[in-house]
Amino acid sequence: MNSNIPQKSKISFVEVTAAQVDQRLDNFLFKTLKSVPKSRIYRIIRKGEVRVNKKRCKPDYKLGIGDLIRVPPVRLGQNHDPKTYIPPSLIEAIEKAVLFENKYLLVIDKPAGLAVHSGSGISFGVIDIMRRIRPETEIELVHRLDRDTSGCLLLAKHRQSLLGMQSCLQDNSLKKNYLAVVRGRWPESKTEITHALKKLTLASGERRVHVDPAGQKALTRITQNTPGEEFSLLSVQLVTGRTHQIRVHCQAEGHELAGDSKYGDASFNQLMRKRGIKRLMLHASRLELPQTEFSPEIVVNANAPEVFQRLIEAHA
Repeated sequence: MNSNIPQKSKISFVEVTAAQVDQRLDNFLFKTLKSVPKSRIYRIIRKGEVRVNKKRCKPDYKLGIGDLIRVPPVRLGQNHDPKTYIPPSLIEAIEKAVLFENKYLLVIDKPAGLAVHSGSGISFGVIDIMRRIRPETEIELVHRLDRDTSGCLLLAKHRQSLLGMQSCLQDNSLKKNYLAVVRGRWPESKTEITHALKKLTLASGERRVHVDPAGQKALTRITQNTPGEEFSLLSVQLVTGRTHQIRVHCQAEGHELAGDSKYGDASFNQLMRKRGIKRLMLHASRLELPQTEFSPEIVVNANAPEVFQRLIEAHA
């Protein structure tokens, strides 16, 4: 058969099981039709080619147990190869970065500079690499880290553990802790930041977050502070998980994160570059998992990267 001729998948019917209950229809199709662009999937939903129990449904329809989903034939061209090239050295590095694993969950020490998922011109991320490493599991992100943030990233191996851990995030029984380097002397009296945050998208498509009383509630706790005149080292507990929360909260207090090209202070970043700081100085140092049916009560630590260690030693 000529491999240059687009192939056509066969029509199929899928019955929803307990593992897929409450999943959105579009997310179900993203996983079922992994090689099909998202724009194509939304189009076949909109046109009614996808049916649930013989009826049209919107992308945000929540699946129920026993639902019968009609998945239509979709033409697959050679440009949609799910086997995106990932350097073997990076796959090996991520395999070695596993900090904790059981039959339900994974915690890895994500390197700075690696996105958690593909999109917006990024061909692959941590989730794509882990799916390549563990092809037999349905790995999903429990939470996200910014591309330039390093450290503990929690992944779930099936939908039930995903929902369980996300519930723990919502009730604050799963705690996320960070190390941060910020401009100037952080005041010892400042132990909580509570500015509400609002997201906006610029004309260029870039996402930004700013303080706005009409935004979402956000809470950041400073659990340890090693102050200095040029910079301070902070231990931070992220109580809510808003986009760019630590970065924007610190900026709002007049103490921008070192190496932050989006919300940072240019002169401070230049000063820190002279010290060899060429990355965002934010590291997810610790995850505290509660006792659940999916996890023991456990603390998972990601050692501070060498660039943090140098600054810590300089402060000692």
